[in-house]
Amino acid sequence: MRLMFASPLKTHFLHPPFTLTFPTSNFITTGRRNLFVVKQSHNLHYYTSGWNLSPEAMEQKESPEISRTLFPDIEPYNSGFLKVSDIHTVYYEQSGNPDGHAVIFLHGGPGGGTSPSNRKFFDPNFYRIILFDQRGAGKSTPHACLEENTIWDLIEDIEKLRDHLKVPEWLVFGGSWGSTLALAYSESHPDKVTGLVLRGIFLLRKKEIDWFYEGGAAAIFPDAWEPFRDLIPENERGCFVDAYHKRLNSNDKETQYAAARAWTTWELMTAHLLPNEGHVKRGADDEFCLAFARIENHYFVNRGFFPSESYLLDNIEKIKHVKTVIVQGRYDVCCPMMSAWDLHKAWPEADFRVVPNAGHSANEPGISEELVAATNMLKSIF
Repeated sequence: MRLMFASPLKTHFLHPPFTLTFPTSNFITTGRRNLFVVKQSHNLHYYTSGWNLSPEAMEQKESPEISRTLFPDIEPYNSGFLKVSDIHTVYYEQSGNPDGHAVIFLHGGPGGGTSPSNRKFFDPNFYRIILFDQRGAGKSTPHACLEENTIWDLIEDIEKLRDHLKVPEWLVFGGSWGSTLALAYSESHPDKVTGLVLRGIFLLRKKEIDWFYEGGAAAIFPDAWEPFRDLIPENERGCFVDAYHKRLNSNDKETQYAAARAWTTWELMTAHLLPNEGHVKRGADDEFCLAFARIENHYFVNRGFFPSESYLLDNIEKIKHVKTVIVQGRYDVCCPMMSAWDLHKAWPEADFRVVPNAGHSANEPGISEELVAATNMLKSIF
């Protein structure tokens, strides 16, 4: 992979194996230089960039190859718990360079929690890497709690954590639900965001939820869908999200666990383009499943607590100046590409990368490599 800085009149481009019909403006913006990232091994289909590099970088005709390899395992140099309300306490940790450029990692779900592997997307010599478990998830307490758990509460928590850690501003990194929260946070506090890396775009619209939970994705994974479907009696299958909501909030713990396992396993089995047995095994952990399924379902029943389902797209103007990379797997079944495409159309200034041989998971090779490349490339701007 090489980076090429080209003027609008002279652009180096690797042609994909099919004919593109996108307008020229998707690739070139008149009056400014664009950054094109060409990666032969994964053959990225198209990508855009509307943010400017430093004058020094623009003077280069070629730059050194950017590393796309996940960084080695590291341990936190600091961790703790921050009480964010009378009910909730959230876990956080810091790793990497204490004096580096801060990055906040926003996990998926909601309810998924963080894991040590999340640190590996960032150069530990450059970044001050901050992870935290959102309300009710991971090590945060109380476990799987839905009270005072809305996206607006989470946005306040992020700000409280930033103040607590004395971080003036930071790079925001989020995938799946993490992309939802990253967009909502950035639109609420654009002055605190130095850049965005988004993966597996989820805008929390009804058509996205219906696609995954009401039979759309079942056409691709019918074998994984049937256990999810069969837990619900036929007379309640008009809305699976509501039917699961009833069971995930049952007074009977075993009913909760059974629903949580089915809900979580359905998502785990569809998150990769190719089967990943290790990933699916997380569905055997009842406590993980309970937090993941209860919190996720709670947000979906309440449509993310947004005032309208187009809220995130309606407020894109607030963050169009933010340097942003969007990474999307072409065959993402959990968060289908229509959402990333809609975001791209509303925000053509952002760098948009489609990995043609990948699904949803950040751990798929093509996805993880693009995420690492994005965080490495952004280092030249901070």
